[in-house]
Amino acid sequence: MKTAFIGLGVMGFPMAGHLKAAGHEVTVFNRTPEKAARWVERHGGASKPTIAEAVAGAELVCLCVGNDDDVRDVVAQVLPAMAAKGENGGGVIVDHTTTSATVAREMDAAARAVGRWFVDAPVSGGQAGAENGQLTIMAGGDAGAYARVEPVLAAYAKAIRLMGPSGAGQLTKMCNQIAIAGLVQGVAEALHFAKRAGLPTDDVLAAISKGAAQSWQMENRWKTMSEGKFDFGFAVDWMRKDLGIALAEAAVNGAKLEGTAMIDGFYGEVQAMGGHRWDTSSLVARLEK
Repeated sequence: MKTAFIGLGVMGFPMAGHLKAAGHEVTVFNRTPEKAARWVERHGGASKPTIAEAVAGAELVCLCVGNDDDVRDVVAQVLPAMAAKGENGGGVIVDHTTTSATVAREMDAAARAVGRWFVDAPVSGGQAGAENGQLTIMAGGDAGAYARVEPVLAAYAKAIRLMGPSGAGQLTKMCNQIAIAGLVQGVAEALHFAKRAGLPTDDVLAAISKGAAQSWQMENRWKTMSEGKFDFGFAVDWMRKDLGIALAEAAVNGAKLEGTAMIDGFYGEVQAMGGHRWDTSSLVARLEK
């Protein structure tokens, strides 16, 4: 499939590489041209100096950028230049950025107005999931457009699911981040308690990680949390952005997110400790300061 990928950060760089490895014709764009050049050197394909040139005639355009305004800006440049609906079954924008559901619906309407399609498709799995092609994708949008791109997205996903109309993917990602925040705080408190109680933390992990307390966060972050290692994974700044989106949506739909709001405040304390780029498991650091 003739594809363009916009945004080569820690997630987008390997995701675009998986598309190329799967045999798709891939052209990339990144605001920092040097990163695009490194991607081409590693994976082949092509890079272009502007978004319009990168997406010219593309049947599928994938985005993985920063926030709502970034998505608005990029889509405004993509829509006039990419393939129209019906050309080789293309004309689909797939946005992997974590944004508000509001901007997803706005972009869907903008795409439909000019005969294109927009699918909001945030991901879960972090940098390791992107590098290993093992992401989970939750999508919202037109079912026909989703069906055309689902086999392509499988290049970097272990699970993909259409959750409903435009915005449903982003709403599902909010559920994901709400659940993760609670899990990380629970693991942090359990580890902190084990240390204060004088228990051998490795043995505690072995004992409780095979029962009802088991979680991905416990299995993958307990040891590094215990060692105070936070220089990897999903950054605190990114998590606060995501939780802010969820809390704003809850203010509209009436959901009660007391725990999420509290943990968002805890992440604010981690930022004040200098942990803006620390992994989200650094919640334990504020307990042990």
